[in-house]
Amino acid sequence: MQKGKVYLVGAGPGDGELITVKGLEAIKRADVILYDRLINPTLLEHAHAECEFIYCGKLPHRHFLKQEVINSLLVEKALEGKIVVRLKGGDPSIFGRVGEEALAVSEHDIEFEMVPGITSGIAAPLYAGIPVTHRDYAGSFAIVTAHDKTPNGKPDIDWQGLVNSVQTMVFYMGVKNLQYICDNLISHGKSQDTPVILIQWGTYGRQKSVEGTLATIGELAEDAKITNPAITLVGEVVAIREKISWFEKKPLFGKQIMLIRTGTEESKLAKELKAQGADVIEFPKWKKEKAAVDDNIISTMDVYEKILFTSSEAVYDFFAILVENKIDIRSLKGVLYGLSSKTIRALESKGFAAFLCTEMKQEGKLLIVGDDQIKEEEPLYTIQYGKYELFITSKKTVDTKFEDIMKQQLEEAQIDTLLLPSSASVQVFLKEATKFGLEGLANNVEIVAMGMKTKEMADRYGISTHRMPEKPTVESLIHCLALEKELITI
Repeated sequence: MQKGKVYLVGAGPGDGELITVKGLEAIKRADVILYDRLINPTLLEHAHAECEFIYCGKLPHRHFLKQEVINSLLVEKALEGKIVVRLKGGDPSIFGRVGEEALAVSEHDIEFEMVPGITSGIAAPLYAGIPVTHRDYAGSFAIVTAHDKTPNGKPDIDWQGLVNSVQTMVFYMGVKNLQYICDNLISHGKSQDTPVILIQWGTYGRQKSVEGTLATIGELAEDAKITNPAITLVGEVVAIREKISWFEKKPLFGKQIMLIRTGTEESKLAKELKAQGADVIEFPKWKKEKAAVDDNIISTMDVYEKILFTSSEAVYDFFAILVENKIDIRSLKGVLYGLSSKTIRALESKGFAAFLCTEMKQEGKLLIVGDDQIKEEEPLYTIQYGKYELFITSKKTVDTKFEDIMKQQLEEAQIDTLLLPSSASVQVFLKEATKFGLEGLANNVEIVAMGMKTKEMADRYGISTHRMPEKPTVESLIHCLALEKELITI
């Protein structure tokens, strides 16, 4: 059997868009991905459907795979002829043990590549508004590990050399030894007034920064309950933050949103919310299969006077089915409708004029188009529309491969907002929440319905919504969430 290949890839510091193009291409090609705790889980969604995921991460006091086991798995999977990606947070060469993994692979004559990544020691300060070098403040920069294999777990460092020769110091994973680090820097000549900043979850919307001095930062970090993952930046360059802080000024910075997902792809809505500074967890993750085509319906499209699409995904799947079955789109004689503005835009992208379902007339033969989830909503459709026929475009099931990843995300996040983007999302949440112990979430967070139909559906199932944007648009939603944040802060 031909040997496979191993890619040792840096995933970047947290923001999923900070991975390199080469790293992302490796993920897309992978047959197996061995990933760490600190990679952004959304990166795994770029892998193909059959890709195997293996979690290698570590939590404080809770270790998973030992390094020797990881090395063996890289070799084992590659010898099976597979493309293997070892996905590591930040840059794999910065305290990432990539050298050990590369040696293990090379000893078996397996081809490999090492793909650099953006390290958190540079990215997290930038997201906090601090360049690690600046000609007025710092012309030197050092990355230092804040824990090692010494018996007491304290870093064994040339403190005098560090103080004498380096102007900006970044300590990785140093929360536990923070006071020890500060005491040593002061005792070896660093002024106790030297600025220090701790940055937890750097580049995520949940990023938290605590600023002080070598004399005060220990107590401040303890009061703020800062834990790893965090980096500690020491140096005069911290002072520039007051003038050029940018990420933490975004309108939705600090908000942690659970967006109920009804489609298989990351939504444009999620991307826009992240761009405005929010942390967004899309729940749950779906996988899609083709549904058997109803030949009777496909051959008599001209008899329907109204066609209602339940999602944008259903629009794209529907027209793909028409193409596959060589059905001329000119056979569509009915007026096209959508349940949401997003669905309307999808129909318009295909060159059709379309209308919201609220504008639909009672008379006329109706076809409702969507995935197999719409079968569960048949009683509701019957109440609203009377007689109709269903056309199923695909079968969707929750992708169990992401369940462990999702549980990890939810453990580490502090969700403050539940966003229901469509009426279908209400039932999805109720059905899937119990698997993750989220039954009580709706009672402890702000719930935002994207539009009136979604609010009515939530009311029907006993979920009390707190807010609704004036219009069912991304811009209106961002304004609504930003206003909510402002009201909560006051």
